[in-house]
Amino acid sequence: MSSAAGPVTVRLRAMPGRPERAVPAYATAGAAGLDLPAAERLVLDPGDHGAVGTGFEIELPLGYEAQVRPRSGLAARHGVTVLNSPGTIDADYRGEIRVLLINHGRESFEVRPGDRIAQLVVAPVCRVEVAVVDALTPTPRGRGGFGHTGV
Repeated sequence: MSSAAGPVTVRLRAMPGRPERAVPAYATAGAAGLDLPAAERLVLDPGDHGAVGTGFEIELPLGYEAQVRPRSGLAARHGVTVLNSPGTIDADYRGEIRVLLINHGRESFEVRPGDRIAQLVVAPVCRVEVAVVDALTPTPRGRGGFGHTGV
């Protein structure tokens, strides 16, 4: 399946020595992210966090990033989410995709090999040139920050 911008090829390599596992895949035709399966076991007690390996490395095309995002079902049912959400995988990274999970739930949570633990969304990245200036263009909002528009 391709996006409106056309297909993007992401090369995936299974790491040597890892047990057989499912390849990251879209759960439905309309899914934005590939489900990432765990390749190792980890028990997270309430309040604990830890990194879970997927057993895969990826090669993204230049101009793209991969975002590691939580799975809503894990958060809703168990209080388990991605700690650094979204985690960013840069196009020049070649190591294992690892997912940093945290257990906000009240019970211990066990990650087992093959469990879908996160989603991977591939997105284009806009490179910018930074222009240091003495003043910025004013707007009606100005410096209004957190909560400035009310509830």
